[in-house]
Amino acid sequence: MISDTNSAVSASTPANGRLNHLLEESILPVSVKQRTISALGFVWIWIGIAVIIATFQLGANGVAGLPLLHVVGIILAANVVLALLMCLTADIGTEHGLSFAVYLRAPFGVYGTHLPSIFRGLIAAIWFGIQTYLGALALNGIVEYLTGYSSWPVWYVVFALMQIGNTALGIKAVEILAAIAAPAIMIISIWMYYTLDVLAHTKGLNIWTFVGNESITPLTLFLANVAFWSTLAIDIPNITRFVKTSSGARSFIKRNKNIFVAQLIALPATQTWIAVIGAASFIAAGDWNPINVIQGQSEGLSLLMLLTLVLLAQWSTNTAANLIPAALTFVNVGAPYVKYPMAVLLAGVVGTLSMPWAILDNLFAFLFSYGSFLSAIGGIMIADYFLIRRRKLNVPDLYKADGQYRYSSGVNLAGIIAWIAAGGLAFSSGAWAFVVGFGAGLVIYYLLMKLWVLRVHTQQELAAGTGDKFLATSVGMNWIYNKNTNAFSRVRTEDLSTDMGRPDL
Repeated sequence: MISDTNSAVSASTPANGRLNHLLEESILPVSVKQRTISALGFVWIWIGIAVIIATFQLGANGVAGLPLLHVVGIILAANVVLALLMCLTADIGTEHGLSFAVYLRAPFGVYGTHLPSIFRGLIAAIWFGIQTYLGALALNGIVEYLTGYSSWPVWYVVFALMQIGNTALGIKAVEILAAIAAPAIMIISIWMYYTLDVLAHTKGLNIWTFVGNESITPLTLFLANVAFWSTLAIDIPNITRFVKTSSGARSFIKRNKNIFVAQLIALPATQTWIAVIGAASFIAAGDWNPINVIQGQSEGLSLLMLLTLVLLAQWSTNTAANLIPAALTFVNVGAPYVKYPMAVLLAGVVGTLSMPWAILDNLFAFLFSYGSFLSAIGGIMIADYFLIRRRKLNVPDLYKADGQYRYSSGVNLAGIIAWIAAGGLAFSSGAWAFVVGFGAGLVIYYLLMKLWVLRVHTQQELAAGTGDKFLATSVGMNWIYNKNTNAFSRVRTEDLSTDMGRPDL
């Protein structure tokens, strides 16, 4: 086997014999040969993620003051812009096979990472609770229609356990669910559109020429949609580290080709389509939620189709967008004691204790509040990964408590200060929150690192200059942890066995 032995470092059991609290199998780097999600599989995952209840309201808010055709163009453009940003953060998973929380050890420190990553993990867990509650209502509706029995709390528990079990089985189980759910969701959503269109025509309305009388600007709608996926814009490496890629592909486009169709086409198209349905519902019945509208008029097969859409949509979104991110952040903070299946269960419990049925009544205030601080993390990630480190990472030191990412007692003050300052600015910026948070996070972090932190704390990937020692996929190498030697090494892709570096996830 050919490997870069110069990169080998102790990572699991230090000389004092204590366990390494930065290392657990599910958050190890994923080797190229363990990346199983195809381009089509990633498309199915994104379609499943994009169909969520809140998207209906985005479309309805738009047509309250703008023609539907304008709304479609604005939402499509906003999601393309967001997808371009997401393609940048996705490269962290593609290049190094790293999860979001582990990567944040670079800009925030090996312990400082817990502040932003747990913040994101808690948001994901809460979203799991919200989506599970909506799915439980649908499941209860199906059972009540067929049997007469009604109890949504019972179905909440059942639905939650189904999702937790599916996600705990690993990324392949998530991909299989998405491949089943996504086509079914799209077929049922087309039926929903035509149902609402017919309803609008019976009232003498044309959904494509209707213009509401409320005041909304194209810019406001654009910014709201850009901010909508701020969560996955930052932690998409959790998924892209499992997407197939070409080893040795130095070109950014070639290396990430299997993510482009999903993020640049599937996400914007699906998000826009679901927003159109929300707009059609608002026009036809004055209610942004088409589920309420159609459920009030449907029976038999139509009702069951509608409720099946809700159930599949919440399930497919929860597994990839909420349970996996939450679980990995909980593993990151609880390693090596908290294993991935245990973390998935913990995410479910936290999401339930958040009382999601109450949060749903104030959904957009909730979105605005956390989106401000997540956008700042996105700016910090771009500044750190592309502008400062130029995609190079000393990955073995990400798993060392006394390595270069220790900074000041395990915390990089540049990251923490930039996050709090940029998040605070974003929170007070109204509709511009995402733009302000992202821009301020990028600039403040970059300046603090260049003018302060890097002069005090040496970063080996920067000291190495223009060499390839700290790159991985793009130079045909993989970061591999050897349990027997408790060390990392860089191994050529052609020398990998299929089980090397295999994470639990």
